[in-house]
Amino acid sequence: MWFQKTLTLSAKSRGFHLVTDEIVGQLPELARLQTGLLHLLLQHTSASLTLNENCDLSVRRDMERHFLRAVSEDAQYEHDAEGPDDMPAHIKSSTLGVSLTLPVRQGRLLLGTWQGIWLGEHRNHGGSRRIVATLQGEAL
Repeated sequence: MWFQKTLTLSAKSRGFHLVTDEIVGQLPELARLQTGLLHLLLQHTSASLTLNENCDLSVRRDMERHFLRAVSEDAQYEHDAEGPDDMPAHIKSSTLGVSLTLPVRQGRLLLGTWQGIWLGEHRNHGGSRRIVATLQGEAL
């Protein structure tokens, strides 16, 4: 079985957001997969996808503080026409990445107990975000 669709995530404030349920909720086709893979590609260059802590909100806040210090908006970037948060957002996106490949068994993502899918929104006003979701595997 092969299946592909584009998902839309609602606009988020700057920071890291747990979006596992928002993604899975748009993929009822996942329930038809016995074993396989879900590939997610975020179609943006100023946001990121990563897999991390799904329970304690302070982890996401600490991650945001880390990246605000590590990739300063006060640096002298040549690419600055779209505002001071744009070039730092590109750097964070490239550092964290824009895709994930996750295993599926019996219609469920095989994530660890404390793992969840995060959207890193690196712009002050990034807007809604698109993800191409590709399912591949053996149907139930």
